[in-house]
Amino acid sequence: MAETRYFAESALLPEGWARDVALVVDDEGWLLEARAGAAAEGAERLAGPVLPGMPNLHSHAFQRAMAGLAERAGPGEDSFWTWRQVMYGFVGRLEPEQVEAIAAQLYVEMLKAGYTAVAEFHYLHHDRDGRAYADPAEMSRRIAAAAAASGIGLTLLPVLYGFGGFGGAPAGEGQRRFLNAPEALLGIVEAAGRGDGGPPGQSRVGLALHSLRAVTPESLRAAVEGVTALDPDAPIHVHIAEQVKEVEDCLAWCGRRPVEWLLEQAAPDRRWCLVHATHMTEAETAALAASGAVAGLCPTTEANLGDGLFPAPAYGAAGGHFGIGSDSHISVSPIEELRWLEYGQRLVRRRRNLLSGGPEAPSVGGWLWREALEGGAQACGRPIGRLAAGLRADLLVLDPDSPLLIGRDGDLLLDALIFSGNRAALRDVMVGGRWVVEDYRHRDEEAIAARFRAALAALDLPATVA
Repeated sequence: MAETRYFAESALLPEGWARDVALVVDDEGWLLEARAGAAAEGAERLAGPVLPGMPNLHSHAFQRAMAGLAERAGPGEDSFWTWRQVMYGFVGRLEPEQVEAIAAQLYVEMLKAGYTAVAEFHYLHHDRDGRAYADPAEMSRRIAAAAAASGIGLTLLPVLYGFGGFGGAPAGEGQRRFLNAPEALLGIVEAAGRGDGGPPGQSRVGLALHSLRAVTPESLRAAVEGVTALDPDAPIHVHIAEQVKEVEDCLAWCGRRPVEWLLEQAAPDRRWCLVHATHMTEAETAALAASGAVAGLCPTTEANLGDGLFPAPAYGAAGGHFGIGSDSHISVSPIEELRWLEYGQRLVRRRRNLLSGGPEAPSVGGWLWREALEGGAQACGRPIGRLAAGLRADLLVLDPDSPLLIGRDGDLLLDALIFSGNRAALRDVMVGGRWVVEDYRHRDEEAIAARFRAALAALDLPATVA
């Protein structure tokens, strides 16, 4: 098997920052070696410090094309629920080829920002009238095609969405494109899992439950049991406790808060990712941390929607795992997500440097990057998140000439990357052993952007509002 040897003057390895690092990659995209103290002879020298690529654990790709369309004050009180009505109107326009074009453009943006993998929480299944396509997995295949075109690693999560509210309330007209019973949804999961013969390890299929509002206890159980029969290690994701109204409605339905109910009834473990989990009691926070599940945090979307703040200091102190996602894609930047994870806590507590590894590991940037790598990789269910033999060769090469990074080394470099600017200092990006971004440019960004422009033109979205 062919292999390529790279040399980095510094790289973030699992044991910490290291000098003179050899990275040996085979032709299927696996790291065969990541070793410090190596010689540069016979290797391709990388241009700057090297980081493991960041997983994005929560994405609704189609929403990238509606970013900015819901930022106008209405006659009443705006909230997540009014934003959702705008989203329903937008999603009703989309055809499969437009979804693919939007997703490919988004994934290029992710790669250039430092995300090398994405978990796509995919609930847009049916045609504009709510009918299944001739191939029920049509939309899932479009997402997979977009990921392949861009080169990003993919965890595809077809979403079970069956109802419009707690206790099996009927779904509304705006939700008709999302709806499936567990059996139909598992058919999509199985079809998507057969894949297209791409490189082993480059993609994964799991399952998502849209929310406790959109399933019943019976359908949740059937979906989890069904995906476990298909793949005992399949990732399982769920939106939960994102808004106060959701918590209140759940209490009215069953007398339990959403996270409390899920912990009692579904016993989530390391396979699970609880997305948002914004509104938790101290007891729920500690119990979620102890479960081994990942909290999927999306600070820019949570701020955009007015959701609230995740109890990050208490969760981190309890040893909880977390990762980050760009969710609605009003921002596509792991740096901004991590920055605002810390800044939100500073604003409400009026203190600084709240999220770190304590006196032994005081770097906030270093702690945030490492924790998001670990939690994101776990939530994606793929062998990523570290530069180590046996994992995918997903890596970022920083620009040593960036004014943000000059004179910085080790974890000070991560502090500077996250807290000292808005322009990502990422020069080159490798995913699965292939360079997808070189010298700040994606290999196919012009062609992908042209398809994106054509898709938006066909949607005939408003360019201005009188």
